[in-house]
Amino acid sequence: MKFAVIGGTGLIGSQVVKKLNAAGHEAVPHSMSTGVDVITGQGVEEAVAGADVIVNLTNSPTFDDASLAFFQTSMENLLAAGQKCRVGHAVILSIVGTDQVPDLAYYRAKTLQEDILKAGPVPYSIVRATQFMEFVAAVLSWTTEGDVVRLPTTPIQPIAAQDVSDAVAEVAAGTPLNGTLNVGGPDVFPLDDLGRITLNARPDGRSVVTDGTAGMFAAVSGDVLTTKGDARIAPTHYTDWLS
Repeated sequence: MKFAVIGGTGLIGSQVVKKLNAAGHEAVPHSMSTGVDVITGQGVEEAVAGADVIVNLTNSPTFDDASLAFFQTSMENLLAAGQKCRVGHAVILSIVGTDQVPDLAYYRAKTLQEDILKAGPVPYSIVRATQFMEFVAAVLSWTTEGDVVRLPTTPIQPIAAQDVSDAVAEVAAGTPLNGTLNVGGPDVFPLDDLGRITLNARPDGRSVVTDGTAGMFAAVSGDVLTTKGDARIAPTHYTDWLS
């Protein structure tokens, strides 16, 4: 099969391309650096021409209200090109619980992206993942003041990017789900404890203080960012990934 992997040079996209090619498929990475602009539409039709599957792993450059326009425009442009080129399957990567966090613009934007895909003309699959282990350091940096990191107790179920890539590649190579696969890591931690585990393993002089008002995850209610029911649980534990 031939895959057009849009956003194929990023953290997840580069691994998905590698996995699909190793499995004997033809996966071609596309991004701004290869001349494909999902907002203006430049190069999009050429990128998806001849592909059996579009894997959309692009991401908004911001987490604010501008992300809504990014995901709407990029999804509409890719679906229009996919329909014109008779692509049989469109796949996106989204976030577990994204429709349960209306107070965060980025999560509303990802929900909008999902809704556009579901209503579109191309058979689809959505892979929803929990929070990436690779992003924990950034989350800590957002609420660092001097040598103190302030974090809420929001339950987080970290998953390794490698495991996310495995799920995306598998779904992309399969029959369209016309639905959603949820994937998450094997362990759930309160975010403040996750911060302490991280800094104990990689000490840098900072310590964690529990603060229910700190950072973007303070807007999350309960355990909506964790998997439920028949979700797939990935094998990599956060403590093993840290070491």
